[in-house]
Amino acid sequence: MQDALDKLTIRGFKSIRELKNFELKNLNVIVGANGAGKSNLLSFFKMLHKLMDDNLADYVRKNGGISNILYNGIKITEKMTFEMRFGVRGYKFTINPTAEEGIVLTDEARYYSGRWWGLGDYNDCLSQLVKEVKSGVGNDSRNSKFVYDTIMSWKVYHFHDTSPNAPMRKWENIEDDEMLRPDASNIAPFLLHLRKEYKTEYQNILNACQIIMPYLKDFLLKERIFGEANEIRRVNLSWRTKTSDFPMQPYHLSDGSIRFICLATALLQPNLPSTLIIDEPELGLHPEAIRILGELINSAAKRTQIIIATQLPLLIDQFNIDDIVVVNRKDDQSIFERLNKEDFDKWLEDYSVGELWVKNVIQGGVCHE
Repeated sequence: MQDALDKLTIRGFKSIRELKNFELKNLNVIVGANGAGKSNLLSFFKMLHKLMDDNLADYVRKNGGISNILYNGIKITEKMTFEMRFGVRGYKFTINPTAEEGIVLTDEARYYSGRWWGLGDYNDCLSQLVKEVKSGVGNDSRNSKFVYDTIMSWKVYHFHDTSPNAPMRKWENIEDDEMLRPDASNIAPFLLHLRKEYKTEYQNILNACQIIMPYLKDFLLKERIFGEANEIRRVNLSWRTKTSDFPMQPYHLSDGSIRFICLATALLQPNLPSTLIIDEPELGLHPEAIRILGELINSAAKRTQIIIATQLPLLIDQFNIDDIVVVNRKDDQSIFERLNKEDFDKWLEDYSVGELWVKNVIQGGVCHE
């Protein structure tokens, strides 16, 4: 996978004091107790996308300021450093705190042709890589664009908000159909696009949803005209059951049902992101849905890189032991360790991976420091 993330270094970010040259495979199942730091690893990818969107300052503000993001605060940690390697390329940068909760981006560089190429230091929090890509000028804007496009191809999906007012339950512009948005706010136009252009993938998504919702006949996805001049075409996630012609609306779907539709769509979409990241995908799902979800994740990992965070034994049961990365809180920091099958061969003769997690043989339970 050319654009997948091979190695990651994080220093001084939230509960991660140092994660050095951590290797990621096609499938990476991050497990750990509450507060161990699973979500902090995934939060790095959200911050990275904010950086690429020129919204790093907004990310810092919404997370309570730079002191809340630095490992153990500004008095303990002077700066945060990040380094990524993907194929023959790479990218790194440093975030430095300034007075009054400000931030400055420094030491930004791209890796290619066997060495690091610096992008310079400026007295702001904007990425020089992004500036170079947007302007099209610079010493080597083509290589900057390759790095930028790679990072933007890593997608973080978060389908936790399934409330009555969640965007995924609302009418959405029918033209917003090129890619599935992180919160699935455009699930309806995206599914409509798949039904028109990718019939096999659309049918696979429908089939997966019908296993969990056997009453589901099909999604209706009918468009409706809005606006005073009838200029806005929108569509919502309406659907029909096998026993009635009455069109069911998004509010008729349970939280677990609509969340599973979004998960199935993300994992079965025809053009998968080069890295697909999901935090707690099992939230609110029935045990049978979790088993099917595990199958979808394993299948998608044959086509792209998957990173998920979970602590549910039933979902952990769906994966091989060497897919598991355990996060433990030791000496007030998050420690990440990928498991080796050889260390658990004897245990696996009698127990499943999820059972080893419950029994704390896979040591990732509550830590009393």
